[in-house]
Amino acid sequence: MPNPNANALQNEWITLQNQFDSYEKCSLVIKLTSVLVCCFVMYGVKAGLGGSLIIAILWLQDGIWKTFQNRISHRLLVVEQAIHDETNQGQTSQLGMQFNLAWNQSRANALGLLSEYIKQSLKPTVAYPYVVLLIFMAVTLYVD
Repeated sequence: MPNPNANALQNEWITLQNQFDSYEKCSLVIKLTSVLVCCFVMYGVKAGLGGSLIIAILWLQDGIWKTFQNRISHRLLVVEQAIHDETNQGQTSQLGMQFNLAWNQSRANALGLLSEYIKQSLKPTVAYPYVVLLIFMAVTLYVD
């Protein structure tokens, strides 16, 4: 007889993987929006340093978004290991559909959460467009 927990884990994996992928798409939209905002601010309204602040805000927003995605990633790894264990040994110590409980048990305080946001913001795949945009804006302000 099939193990109902295995089905729960598989369903959870499918849901989490879809969410993980959608977070990646939204992160890309934030990055592309940042490029458009930077161009508009620099060439449309000549906002100067205000434009840099907008880019910094969008950068941190992307870091916050990637923090949420990272939480999904942690649970995905637990679920994948449980599915692997179930497949290879016929039993698992992990229950399916425990994402919120697992996240709540590992949730940091406000300072820890802010630290997590900053760590995600500094990852190269998150930081790349924002550092380039800020350098571009600084050079443009210096040249003008």
